[in-house]
Amino acid sequence: MIQQNLIKVGMADLNIATEGSVLKTTGLGSCVGLTLYDPVNKVAGMAHVMLPSSEIARESTINLAKYADTAIPELLDRMKHVGAQQNRLVAKMAGGAQMFAFSGQSDSMRIGPRNVESCLEIINKFKIPVFAQDTGGNYGRTIEFDSGSGLLLIRSVQLGIKEI
Repeated sequence: MIQQNLIKVGMADLNIATEGSVLKTTGLGSCVGLTLYDPVNKVAGMAHVMLPSSEIARESTINLAKYADTAIPELLDRMKHVGAQQNRLVAKMAGGAQMFAFSGQSDSMRIGPRNVESCLEIINKFKIPVFAQDTGGNYGRTIEFDSGSGLLLIRSVQLGIKEI
């Protein structure tokens, strides 16, 4: 999906796209790439979520895109501002890997699975159906989300290219 209308989404970042532009984020290990899409108005949104909850934030000014509980409402607001309707939105997500094996597996070391759980919980609160996901595993991903078609392209070294 090589496009001239590519909008990059960095780590702990979010953005929206319209008119066939493509959102892209790289470096999804334990992070989750969450996408929302309004198929009627062709409005797409992507958040690169690093952590499950802003309750653990140590910074004085919170980066809303960094945490699942703040990124998803912010993404929704931005999408609605350009014409998306919440009752039409569908979600897709990728990432949330357990990149390293730890003995004992304390909950604090399960960042990837906790990110996935948190994103699903918040999406469910907004009554947005999750159409597809490629989460878990122990490998990184790069994703591209097409605002014209709603297609999510997932690349990984281990599994190649997958479309959902």
